[in-house]
Amino acid sequence: MSDVVLRLENAGRTYPGTPPVESLRGVDLTVRTGELVAVVGPSGSGKTTLLNLAGGLDRPTTGTIRLAGQAIEGLSDRRLSGLRAYALGVVFQRFFLMDHLSVVDNVANGLLYRAVPAKERRRAAAKAIDRVGLAHRADHPAGRLSGGERQRVAIARALVGRPALILADEPTGNLDSANGAQILTLLRDLHADGVTLLVITHDPTVAEACPRRVDLHDGWIVADTGRTT
Repeated sequence: MSDVVLRLENAGRTYPGTPPVESLRGVDLTVRTGELVAVVGPSGSGKTTLLNLAGGLDRPTTGTIRLAGQAIEGLSDRRLSGLRAYALGVVFQRFFLMDHLSVVDNVANGLLYRAVPAKERRRAAAKAIDRVGLAHRADHPAGRLSGGERQRVAIARALVGRPALILADEPTGNLDSANGAQILTLLRDLHADGVTLLVITHDPTVAEACPRRVDLHDGWIVADTGRTT
């Protein structure tokens, strides 16, 4: 079995307009099981486009993208949604929690699209919450948590289904430096446990803490510390 979790080959994305906007241009990127990769670059470099393509939220204009061994550009919307539900976890900068629900229910919702029975969802959620250090907060409404705690809940929600890859979009962007450092430590701990993570960030501290760094500029990869060819 291949240890490649994500592969972009000559992947590009052009958005219509006058003139058209080439947001990503001929990108080659391979992420293997157990890697922690930071994708960095200035505003407009193509980071968000790469995230959207890697997560199957958008389709490439050119090239091929394979997630967990499947080429996503040819999948129907239904099959692509199914692949995302099983292969992918996403951590958003703005958390996207339901404030009126408890921590455990927010995390359990990460399994809704797998048709897992409610009791099993809550059992798996409890394990994921403990893994991010929030077992003592499991029954608290998400709206009463601090920013750092909310991001831990979002990470637990991404982890709960044990996906092949977790995408983290500016995971420290809405946090102060102390909470941001704690989240970065958590991501590194998860990586040490074998979790595969692709982190989109503009923060040099986050990038420096990751074993591999990929630099984007004007839609091109201009540096990759993990590139072997």
